[in-house]
Amino acid sequence: MKKFEEKTFHSEVIFNGRIINLKVDSVTLPDGKTSKRELITHPGAVAVIAITADNKILFVEQYRKPLEKSLVEIPAGKLEKGEQPELTALRELEEETGYTTDNMRLLTSFYTSPGFADELIYLYITNDLKKLEQAKGLDEDEFVELMELSLEEAEQLVKTQRIHDAKTAYAVLYLKSEGMI
Repeated sequence: MKKFEEKTFHSEVIFNGRIINLKVDSVTLPDGKTSKRELITHPGAVAVIAITADNKILFVEQYRKPLEKSLVEIPAGKLEKGEQPELTALRELEEETGYTTDNMRLLTSFYTSPGFADELIYLYITNDLKKLEQAKGLDEDEFVELMELSLEEAEQLVKTQRIHDAKTAYAVLYLKSEGMI
């Protein structure tokens, strides 16, 4: 038995959606008592730190309905079924920014909200960008504006909470701590 493991004895699917699924698990706790856990399953996602030749970081601004406001974020998107994360990262980079690369590396991966969701984001980085001759289209329900910012400008947007999501704040912190630009 794993330390603190909770054994599921009943699982009820509440909702199966296009992006997430919701279920309620009944579990036995390590002390033998029982509880319920509301859980979201997610296919996973990618995010890309993209640095231009003149040391600008590519961001996109887009409206986030759960927050009822726009955020400035690094390019990112959901894994499609059976798709490898590196291919998703390249697809999202091309669709959201109009850039591509032949040289991208995985930095790390992290869970976004492990208290209730299993979403795992794979974070990639590239500083070998090429502008696409013909831009790829966004998803039909996606509207973004491309931004190129210096690290200092990005740090200011963190302070003013225009950058206010974990993956993008992590990216800014990573770039600052590594002295990459």
